[in-house]
Amino acid sequence: MCGIVGIVGSQPVSERLVDALKRLEYRGYDSAGVATIKDGELHRRRAEGKLVNLEGKLREEPLAGTIGIAHTRWATHGAPTERNAHPHFTDGVAVVHNGIIENFAELKAELASAGAEFQTETDTEVVAQLLASFRREGMGRREAMHAMLKRVSGAYALAVLFEDDPSTIMAARNGPPLAIGHGEGEMFLGSDAIALAPFTNEITYLVDGDWAVIGRASVHIFDIDGNLVTRPRQISMAAAYMIDKGNHRHFMEKEIHEQPEVISHALGHYVNFIENRVLPVSGVIDFAKVPSLAISACGTAYLAGLIGKYWFERYARLPVEIDVASEFRYREIPLSPQSAALFISQSGETADTLASLRYCKEHGLKIGAVVNTRESTIARESDAVFPILAGPEIGVASTKAFTCQLAVLASLAIAAGRARGTLGEEEEQAMVKSLAEMPRLMSRVLNSIQPKIEFLSRELAKCRDVLYLGRGTSFPLAMEGALKLKEISYIHAEGYAAGELKHGPIALIDENMPVIVIAPHDRFFDKTVSNMQEVAARGGRIILITDEKGAAATTLDTMHTIVLPNVDEIVAPMIFSLPVQLLAYHTAVFMGTDVDQPRNLAKSVTVE
Repeated sequence: MCGIVGIVGSQPVSERLVDALKRLEYRGYDSAGVATIKDGELHRRRAEGKLVNLEGKLREEPLAGTIGIAHTRWATHGAPTERNAHPHFTDGVAVVHNGIIENFAELKAELASAGAEFQTETDTEVVAQLLASFRREGMGRREAMHAMLKRVSGAYALAVLFEDDPSTIMAARNGPPLAIGHGEGEMFLGSDAIALAPFTNEITYLVDGDWAVIGRASVHIFDIDGNLVTRPRQISMAAAYMIDKGNHRHFMEKEIHEQPEVISHALGHYVNFIENRVLPVSGVIDFAKVPSLAISACGTAYLAGLIGKYWFERYARLPVEIDVASEFRYREIPLSPQSAALFISQSGETADTLASLRYCKEHGLKIGAVVNTRESTIARESDAVFPILAGPEIGVASTKAFTCQLAVLASLAIAAGRARGTLGEEEEQAMVKSLAEMPRLMSRVLNSIQPKIEFLSRELAKCRDVLYLGRGTSFPLAMEGALKLKEISYIHAEGYAAGELKHGPIALIDENMPVIVIAPHDRFFDKTVSNMQEVAARGGRIILITDEKGAAATTLDTMHTIVLPNVDEIVAPMIFSLPVQLLAYHTAVFMGTDVDQPRNLAKSVTVE
């Protein structure tokens, strides 16, 4: 969730550290700080809130030094104040940390009883205090680092400066990602390759249990037992991306409008548009032979997985077990080694999803990863990788990654249907033709509905509560719509299966309650209209999102009707996601919230 950057350089580093932190802002944060060593002393600047506040402090009090570490913090232990911001200093030791030290209370009590005085409310400070105590006992820097790692448990990515060594950063990883960048006469450290892209494209990823000693021209990596190990260098593609908003007000708006292009890239990886056939997807996971499929993910990726479940079961007759990753492994699901599992994650670093992956791997399942970052931990630990090719997504609320995940899952479901003999050649070709038309249809929708969405969003911005309803694949999309509205506008919203309306949520319906109904003219349409009538009878304000056939087939009065093109069922979730995203976006803009970095949220959740 948080961001870490480090530079062992030959020229001043503070400005470059802050610039690198800006590339990690998409992860979400609530305070920031930077530390350097100059003339044998540690110096730091910290600030609550956005990086602009830290930059202001650095203008007033510049930091010199050619070695430094920097951090954006997303609070877990202790309020998001300057006092709790990283880096933490203790007796010549500076530490920044992503993750959670699970045994911090025990360690804190032990250190306090030995005379340590804690300055913050964070779990991270125990790392600095432990290192300082080991140094006071006479340990060398490497010895102290190794001893500290033997004592702490939990999830961590760490960067450490020792005041008496102005040429070395030490780092460690157990859970949250950490990458070392190789430069010319300089070395770098970062939470991901995007942070390091301005400096280098040669990257070494640490694996869980690794710790490293990073100098200006070299790096030594050790495992948790202190053995010297070698990790491969690889060329990162992150430097190829120009990450800016262009002519758009927010990254989220830009990413919504990028969807026609990125969807075409994603589909091009999985289908042959000339023959209208799906391409072979994996030599490792044989969909023809697996008796069942497990899917797990978090947040929006989980909702993409729910839609994928409908597709795999309908088109491939493949039973799917799905749950949110934070619950998946604790349910102790009976798993067969003959089965396969798919894990969906934009970042490829989601802690709960990674833990569920490892649980399935322990039970002998073949693992597939649907990820946006092929260099990520989830990708590296999977047997087959299915990239979504969305490009960097900076807005915390996922948009283009969601629809690219759906495009990939649709392609996999069609491939599974062909492999299992449940889809014929003509059916496959018809479905691929529908997918091929999607980029054009997306462009048409984005160009046509914007004025109406903006008008409607002004009214939604006045509301305190909103319901979303849908059936079939529109049910997970209703949940996604509610999630988007909650995330960036802070309006309370809930998504329900339309058939569940009378089993409780109908009690909330009155003349002040907007009810957004997602209803393409599919096999569920008539049933959904019946639920709309139940809402109308109780004075609810209906906002209907349907297609041309649906608009013609209903005479029910609505507050607003958003009409989309007629599309096949397999394409509908991706097309219908566009007004859902735009409604949330424009409502948040009218309300004046921080659209790209909503409060309390992080882009990449790397702790459980």
